[in-house]
Amino acid sequence: MSAATGRDTAERTRSAPSAGERSDLSRLAVLEVLRAVGSGPRGLLESQAEERLLRHGENVVPALRAVPWLRRVVRSLRDPFTAVLFCLALVSCLVAAWTTACVIAALVAVSCVLRASGEYRADRSAAALREMVAATATVRRRSDPDAAPVTREIPVDQLVPGDVVTLAPGDVVPADLRLLRAGGLTVDQALLTGESAPVPKLPVDVPGGNKENEESHLCFQGSSVASGSGTGVVVATGSRTRFAATIRGVAARREGTAFDRSVRGISWALIRFMLLTPPLVLMANAALRGRGLETVPFAVAVAVGLTPEMLPVIVTTALARGASRLARNARVIVKRLPALHDLGAVDVLCTDKTGTLTEDRPVVEYATDPDGTPAPDVLRWAALNSLWMLQLAEVPASDALDEALLAAAVASEDDLDCDAVAALPFDPARRLSTVVARAPGRPGTHILVAKGAPEAVLERCAAVRGGGGERLLDDRERARLLAAWAEQAADGLRVLAVAVAERPARKAPSAYSARDERGLVLLGTVALRDRTTDTAAGALAALAGRGVEVKVLTGDHAGTAARACRDLGVDPGRPVTGAEVDALTEPELVEAAGRTTVFARCSPEQKARVVRALRSAGHVTGFLGDGANDLPALRAADVGICPREAADVTRDAADVVLAAKDLTAIDEAITAGRASSANIASYLRIALSSNLGNVIAMLAAGLLMPFLPMLPAQVLLQNLCFDAAQLAFAYDRPAPSRLREPAVLRPRAFLRFVAAFGLLNAAADLAIFGVLALSVRGIGGNEEAFHAGWFTENLLTQALVMVLLRGGRAGTRMPRPLRYGTAALAVIGLLVPLSPFAGALGFTGLPVFFYALLAVVLTAYGLALQASQARYEEELAAAEQEPEPEGPQEEGQDGEGQAAAEEPAERVAVGAR
Repeated sequence: MSAATGRDTAERTRSAPSAGERSDLSRLAVLEVLRAVGSGPRGLLESQAEERLLRHGENVVPALRAVPWLRRVVRSLRDPFTAVLFCLALVSCLVAAWTTACVIAALVAVSCVLRASGEYRADRSAAALREMVAATATVRRRSDPDAAPVTREIPVDQLVPGDVVTLAPGDVVPADLRLLRAGGLTVDQALLTGESAPVPKLPVDVPGGNKENEESHLCFQGSSVASGSGTGVVVATGSRTRFAATIRGVAARREGTAFDRSVRGISWALIRFMLLTPPLVLMANAALRGRGLETVPFAVAVAVGLTPEMLPVIVTTALARGASRLARNARVIVKRLPALHDLGAVDVLCTDKTGTLTEDRPVVEYATDPDGTPAPDVLRWAALNSLWMLQLAEVPASDALDEALLAAAVASEDDLDCDAVAALPFDPARRLSTVVARAPGRPGTHILVAKGAPEAVLERCAAVRGGGGERLLDDRERARLLAAWAEQAADGLRVLAVAVAERPARKAPSAYSARDERGLVLLGTVALRDRTTDTAAGALAALAGRGVEVKVLTGDHAGTAARACRDLGVDPGRPVTGAEVDALTEPELVEAAGRTTVFARCSPEQKARVVRALRSAGHVTGFLGDGANDLPALRAADVGICPREAADVTRDAADVVLAAKDLTAIDEAITAGRASSANIASYLRIALSSNLGNVIAMLAAGLLMPFLPMLPAQVLLQNLCFDAAQLAFAYDRPAPSRLREPAVLRPRAFLRFVAAFGLLNAAADLAIFGVLALSVRGIGGNEEAFHAGWFTENLLTQALVMVLLRGGRAGTRMPRPLRYGTAALAVIGLLVPLSPFAGALGFTGLPVFFYALLAVVLTAYGLALQASQARYEEELAAAEQEPEPEGPQEEGQDGEGQAAAEEPAERVAVGAR
């Protein structure tokens, strides 16, 4: 590179390099990188660091900004029903129906405040879980050009490009680094890539051309040092790191979730019908009765009567109660209340492998000699290597593989008493570690015990020791061993080779070096597998019993993920790799996502593509992840889930935060979501069918009677009573049958229910007209008696509907709120027309004969309800045997959700059977 080119590159770096320029730096030689960032091995001057901090800003990853409480309230107005109620309140003001306007405005305010309060409390609870990932970094700086560099700790946010940083085991990499020096350095970068095993890192003067070699000399912000040490120069900080690039776009608005689609679909179907009602009322009364603008308040009241005004309040209350129980009993925090509904609708759960299906520690599967015969002695030598490496090499902590070897040796009661004299730590270039020990009973002889990657150990071996004794290692034997080890790796096992050699004893331990690792004798291999979590098998079985399919999306090896699935009793099928995902078209990926259980070696965007493919096939998806690499998939899913230990940015983006990364907690959350959704569905079925019946009856009565069938204030009072009683649905206990399957709505069945029971309710109302004609003399002129009789009948029939059509647990007592609500509704219906306020409300007393006839009508209505409900359940059971066809879900539906409303075959989740 020319001097001019170097100066140009340095100038670009000092002025916030782009992603492409960072890639250029990663391909430069070490000296060129140092020149480009204006630094050197001795570090920056303090004055340079201060000037660069002002230019580049603090080394802080852009975080999601907290949403102010007032903005949450205003945002709640975007709910379609809430928006329509707000518009009806404005219309009521225009026609001077102030009471109606005030009541509707109160409903809107209560709904918005409840939803905003629940989400605000959830966000505060999630914020309390935040933990600092990295607080300080060790840098090398100078006070003046001639001073010696001083190594000291500084806050991470004070790092600047050009700083020289030292890394030790347990450190979190504070920025993107180019390695200058490393000794046995391995880095856990699962946060970025999802790989469960630490990745070796080593300095390279001139990087290679392929991606794997290109990144072996780079350490990225957010990863952690598993072993070894290193020194690197900072090449990117803050928003210019790879970590920041991974989370960029997290604040973007999530695609419509199952809850959004369901609310839009039902809302706009009803809103279109509701908006047609007032003009029809006005035109019909003008044409047949010659009434003019005096019917406008009545028309508005009819529209309000058709609207399930309490839907936003009941939805928020039901979800808030479910979220509160989860936080209290299962320590699950629901940050976005509608996410609980989405959980109830989930039929595909996508998850990573490590920490969910498997623990972060492997276990020994078996130890064999080169001929495949069990060989406990191989495990003993491997454990000795781990034990003395930990002591002689002064490693702060053994890695997961060493811990597994030591635990297995202790469990088998192997004697690890051996006197070691030297240790050659693991090095990413050698890919093995060696311990030198005194040979028991043979003074003057040392034994070298090497353990590491099979290929690396094998190339240093000259012989093998098996059941038939020791024999020379030829090319044919090497090929056989490599093929056997490759088969073990494909089966999801991690293989470590163990070899020994005898050497004449040396007085100085430092006399041993890597040159002595030759002419070894291969003893055999130790195979390890990922330990499955104790609760994973039971949780997977429970999820399968609830109709939830689990798919594994991981950055790990395909064989490792498949092995974990088999150990848990799940057939992994043929895993699909990330490279194969890239090669598939969208229709092909949709088909592959439906039949594939394991997606391995997936990048963050590949995970997101798989999730989007599942959603486009009509599935409601949840995604469980904990790293920054999971953010795209987390945002692509209907509901994003993460554990408490996840990265800060992941917790910010997730909808649900678990106390532990445990599928059992997800099963509890899904159950709670289905219970809340079932209660919401009960309200919808009853409210919509009752409202539809009342509107039909009011329209018919308005055309048949010489007066309005009910005054606007009476309609409003009736609606308020019914709505208040229906709040009790948030406290119902759904039947177990409603919790066994994803909470989805089959629109055709739902609309049939509303239409059938709405007509049945209208028939009961019309029957009351006849009862009133028989029991009240001169019904045509007794307006107050008609209003009183219909008011009483409406509230009694609605109380009866709440009892008979609720979706609660059969054979048990109704919850106390439901008992009180229905009883209060019946009492109000009977007593208000007889109260002192009856005259002010436009009511008058009714003869006893009316109540006798009313009892007959209610009895017949109750029997008809039960018969219709039984028939409906039979038809629904038959329909479930032949599920409705599912068409692909269109992305980017318009705000009116017409696709969801007009496509009856689409699966729209609302928590109803």
